[in-house]
Amino acid sequence: MKRGIAILVSLGAVMTVAYFTVSKWAIRHETLTFNDPARDNRPVAVDIAVRRDKEMQANAGMIKLPVAILNHGNTVKFTEYSFLANVFAARGYMAISIQHDLPTDAPMVTKVGELYVGRLPQYQRGIANIRFAVDEMKKLQPNADYERLTLVGHSNGGDISVYFAKLYPDQIKKVVTLDNLRVPFMTDGKFKILSFRSQDPVFKPDPGVVPADEVCEKAGITVVNTGFQHNDMRDTGPDNAKVTIQEMLDKFLAEDNPLKPVETKSPPVMTDAGPVTPYAPVHN
Repeated sequence: MKRGIAILVSLGAVMTVAYFTVSKWAIRHETLTFNDPARDNRPVAVDIAVRRDKEMQANAGMIKLPVAILNHGNTVKFTEYSFLANVFAARGYMAISIQHDLPTDAPMVTKVGELYVGRLPQYQRGIANIRFAVDEMKKLQPNADYERLTLVGHSNGGDISVYFAKLYPDQIKKVVTLDNLRVPFMTDGKFKILSFRSQDPVFKPDPGVVPADEVCEKAGITVVNTGFQHNDMRDTGPDNAKVTIQEMLDKFLAEDNPLKPVETKSPPVMTDAGPVTPYAPVHN
């Protein structure tokens, strides 16, 4: 019996990989750079991922594309989350990944005792980048729903996503975070939240960031406790981490999206990520 379950789990993982592999060939990626005149022409680069057929329908005025904004972790590039962008694009979204920091920006400094340990300036910069990028994208792709955004982010990008949602809750459709550490989730139930949490000896969320289980249940917050490490949750992470996250994310998006992926019989399995290439931790 156990062997049969193991085979089903393996088959489910293979089918999930096959689905997203096939889907990504129908997805167009484009990188653009906008310059914000209000901030000394600060360059704001974006990577757009969109299904070609859905983009054609939007251009013809047949549909409005739902929009997902992807926010990277500290010192991580905006192009390092294609495994997430492709899930959104496969589901019919226009995924917009934004580069928030530049080599000329001052390094992030943790200040214990200050609000969000001194990270507020980075969040405010991220908010400005999102609003500017959205305004520019409206000019290029007017047939998209910019009034109800899905915010997505890893680590510091997750905190930017939650902070944006705190400021503009009426503009939020859903929030997805991957191991955000500083900004507490909203518990008013205005929109659903999905959060993947790591099992990492270095990266731990501040007290109060993730509510208690009973609060999450009432507020529509789904917390997925994985066996993965903090820095596994990007393109350079192990395949089993990315596939597990893709499966859970796709099911989360399927709740209100008519596009259906290849169905799998087995549920996602939270397993230990196993050994990964060692590197110095980045305090995101």
